[in-house]
Amino acid sequence: MNADTREEATWGMAAHLAAFAFFTMIPGANVLGPLVVWRAKKDAMPFVADQGKEALNFNITVLIAFVVGWVLTLVKIGYLLLAVVAAGWLVLTILACIEANKGVAYRYPFTLRLIS
Repeated sequence: MNADTREEATWGMAAHLAAFAFFTMIPGANVLGPLVVWRAKKDAMPFVADQGKEALNFNITVLIAFVVGWVLTLVKIGYLLLAVVAAGWLVLTILACIEANKGVAYRYPFTLRLIS
């Protein structure tokens, strides 16, 4: 699926960029950002509906991985998991933003497809 208009591509990129709301230090904000964009534009723009859902699913998966990582810090392996998940989240979110800005649908690897 590709974006039909420049506006759709921009909103598709915004769905991925909204995950950076995490930096507001509100737990779960990386999920809330894409959720807001997806819910606001899903009926009007098919590309944004697709990319918003993709960003939402990925960020839910990342949130689950972070929770598992925090639990595993009790046995010290969690620190490594948290570092890997954080680096992967950052890199993959940036790649998704770039592709969506081009108007090309991006599919995150290792994502639980919970929202369909």
